[in-house]
Amino acid sequence: MTERQQNKDLDTPALLDTLSSELRNLLKSRNIDKPVMIGIHTGGVWVAKELHKKLNIEQPLGTLNITFYRDDFTRIGMHPQVQPSNLPFNIDDQHIILVDDVLHTGRTIRAALNEIFDFGRPASVILAVLVERGCRELPVSADVAATQITLNKNQHIKLSCDEDNNSALKLSIEEAK
Repeated sequence: MTERQQNKDLDTPALLDTLSSELRNLLKSRNIDKPVMIGIHTGGVWVAKELHKKLNIEQPLGTLNITFYRDDFTRIGMHPQVQPSNLPFNIDDQHIILVDDVLHTGRTIRAALNEIFDFGRPASVILAVLVERGCRELPVSADVAATQITLNKNQHIKLSCDEDNNSALKLSIEEAK
């Protein structure tokens, strides 16, 4: 993928519009009219805030911090700014839209599902991601992805949030350190 193609594909506002449109269609096709939404810290929460507004979801937005559910927790230790999960609704029998910024290996989603099921038994979980990239290590796939990108092993994709500019979201591709 050329740099020009990457920049065009990473038009974050357009990707958010695509994701919300595809989610709306999926919810309609499954006859789900009152879903709840959960964003995974940190990038997934930023994306979920935007989708929550665009889809006019009635219930408040839930947030997950999966730090303690990660399978590499003992290797990497605790992140210095662990924030608690906040699920301001009952999970049981809810149709959940689980949101993350980038689906890569599948390990973050596995951890998020483990935490959700510790809170209750949802009716269904729809996975929505802004970017789906290859290199899956677990059998996890998104129900809705705004775009798919293949990166070199020395690259990663990063979502940033400009808090001073009305929380404007921006995707960028960076060289791995």
